[in-house]
Amino acid sequence: MSESLSRAARVRPWAALLLPPVTWYVFELGLGSVLKVDCAPVGPWLGLAWGLASLAVCGLAMAIAWPCARPAGDQTPPRAWLSRVALLLAGIFALAIAFQTLAVLIVPPCVS
Repeated sequence: MSESLSRAARVRPWAALLLPPVTWYVFELGLGSVLKVDCAPVGPWLGLAWGLASLAVCGLAMAIAWPCARPAGDQTPPRAWLSRVALLLAGIFALAIAFQTLAVLIVPPCVS
């Protein structure tokens, strides 16, 4: 039981570190792919929903990294450092996603 717990504790910072950039990439490619096919379905509602879902995933990454951000007992200092970097990275990618969602709301999708 403790071995699986320590394995999960080792994976948490890495999962939190990789989740925000992958989410941002999927946000970018997903909305861009829909726009290439037909710009009409990409209205403010789809861009807002996709942006909010991506922000929620960044929040999930922060929630995953938060418990490991302070070194405790048997936790190694690099794991805490990696968790802090994951928290910072999640905030930066959440900011980028928020600004891009705002841009989707401001600029109409079928502008030529």
